[in-house]
Amino acid sequence: MHLFRPIALVLIAACAASVCAKPAKQPKAKKTAKVAATIAAGPLYASRDDAMAAADDIAERRGLDAAWVHTILGQARFLPSVPRLMAPAPRGTAKNWKVYRSRFIEPIRIAAGVRFWQDNRAALERAEKEYGVPPEIIVGILGVETIYGQQMGNFRVIDALATLAFDFPASHPRTTERSAYFKGELEQFLSLTQRAGIDPLSLRGSYAGAMGMPQFMPTSWVHYAVDFDGDSHVDLFGSATDAIGSVASYFKAFHWQPGMPATYPVQLAPDANMDALLAPDILPTFNAASFQAKGALLDGPALQHTGPLALVELQNGDNPPQYVAGTENFYAITRYNWSSYYAMAVLELGQEVAAVVRAKGP
Repeated sequence: MHLFRPIALVLIAACAASVCAKPAKQPKAKKTAKVAATIAAGPLYASRDDAMAAADDIAERRGLDAAWVHTILGQARFLPSVPRLMAPAPRGTAKNWKVYRSRFIEPIRIAAGVRFWQDNRAALERAEKEYGVPPEIIVGILGVETIYGQQMGNFRVIDALATLAFDFPASHPRTTERSAYFKGELEQFLSLTQRAGIDPLSLRGSYAGAMGMPQFMPTSWVHYAVDFDGDSHVDLFGSATDAIGSVASYFKAFHWQPGMPATYPVQLAPDANMDALLAPDILPTFNAASFQAKGALLDGPALQHTGPLALVELQNGDNPPQYVAGTENFYAITRYNWSSYYAMAVLELGQEVAAVVRAKGP
């Protein structure tokens, strides 16, 4: 999985049986079983009083059978590697956009993206028509997340969520908040799988419990996943069409604006007020006039932009950083993952794939 995505979601009705009636298909990867077996597991959460008390609370709040929740959560195992993966990077670790970019904007991923686009052209075009989200954004997301379903994670989801719910690393600066978040995701996962008739012990995903081609957390699955292929159930593991529609549904919910560029080029004046420009971080705050007044200089179409802008800084280790002007659509991409580096990788991968597809023609 990519960096953890802190998504604030509004509760909606439980997943309808007609949408989630069939179990989600799991990826058919030759190395899945072998890799999964190497993920060392610790003791069962059945031995933990706090986990079993949580099982009672979940069952009561969700209207689930208490014995079933106890049985499932009791079979979850502590994964020692997961807290280590979730721990923050050591202080002083330099960010490097060029290094980060090289992980995603590379020939294998671009070629896979071209094949995915060509194989799913109709679904991508329909998603843009219905949700307003262009193919390159959807292709960029799915490519960065899982290389179009090739790498969907080998952690058992119930184990990952239980570990992060009850044993989130104490070294993290927001341990209490993150632990509460994962307890909510664990609850949503149990509710979703029980109502859909899916075996919660069978699903595998990222070390944070994200699932399928788009790496949706359980709450995102419930709120934004759609049956885009019309077969009466949502399958983010095996249906590229459902994955495409679900990503588009997600972005529409987070206010993607059709036709708006995600970024514009920007030049910095020698006396640019960098403290003021960077203070809002990636939240678009400045109109074009105030942006330029503080020394972030625009030209061309950017001068006609009527919405708010943010100065996005991409550090390059010991080398000078790069900057772009981010719009509300750039901010929408960061709702998928709170990282300007992630958003830029999505944009640039999508653009690279789109350029090849358009050069090849229909």
